[in-house]
Amino acid sequence: MQIRTLRELQALSQAPIWPSDFAEVALMIDLSGAPLTDPETDLVNRWLQRLPVPSVGLNPGSASDSLRLDVLVETEAAGYELLERIRLRPKAASVLVQTTRMTLGLPVASGLVIESLGYGMLQAGSEFTDWLQHQPMRASKTPVAEPVHLDRQDSTLNITLAQPENRNALSVAMRDGLTDAFSLVAMDPSIEDVIVRGEGPCFSAGGDLSEFGSCRDVSDAHRIRQLRMPASVLAEASERYTFYLHGACIGAGIELPAFAERIIATSDTVFRLPEVAMGLIPGAGGCVSITKRIGNQRTNWLAISGTELSAEQALAWGLIDAIAD
Repeated sequence: MQIRTLRELQALSQAPIWPSDFAEVALMIDLSGAPLTDPETDLVNRWLQRLPVPSVGLNPGSASDSLRLDVLVETEAAGYELLERIRLRPKAASVLVQTTRMTLGLPVASGLVIESLGYGMLQAGSEFTDWLQHQPMRASKTPVAEPVHLDRQDSTLNITLAQPENRNALSVAMRDGLTDAFSLVAMDPSIEDVIVRGEGPCFSAGGDLSEFGSCRDVSDAHRIRQLRMPASVLAEASERYTFYLHGACIGAGIELPAFAERIIATSDTVFRLPEVAMGLIPGAGGCVSITKRIGNQRTNWLAISGTELSAEQALAWGLIDAIAD
């Protein structure tokens, strides 16, 4: 793939849309050249917002501060490594960056609708279908007890994800239990502090893979997400929440906590967004919550690369607020 200079980017932006004869799955730009003028930057940024593929900036410097690129990487080698990930799931990567461009500046409720629409479209797409076809059959683990436990002490409500045998995966039962718990908080102002933890070896391993692809009507799945999405209720009273994280926090396992006022993680906590590799985008609120915490460029990099992030790096980025063992 050709790596373009800033001047070539400026020339491309003279056309109102991405040239239809370009078969590239991403636009890679070397940012090391002389910066653009302010009028040129404004024109390029408007053009970048319409770009149907991810824009990847290499060698970030002063020019990267003013350009609205989707991802920044330090070296050409890192750029080509990311490009290979994009080539595996080009549709999901494109929907991801188009979604986070919008959610960064939208109110939470509007951002969640945009995320759900993008997620639902990809559920019906070829990339997710291909991923599903290569997955082994997984038996659903019926919880032996309620997946969410509540314990109130004075003005503090403790919420515990209590299905460690399923790594606290966000199954339908877990989703509904969390939605009910978060709704209780939103309706009861006497609950001043909410503490959320997970039982077992990890806080949450994300979505329940045994349920993936079970809803055949993607428009109905979107409707259900709007009615029973924990993120939308959590966000209504986010200033009252503190999440304590440990172990693996995969997908929804960090997407939901990222809405909270405060996140405290143990030093062995790791974070990962696996959805793009599955032909999807983060669908539990992460395109909104994580983007608002660390920006769309780092969110896009995490989701496309699938890289595992340490607690130390998450703290440096602002994805979490403290480390405590």
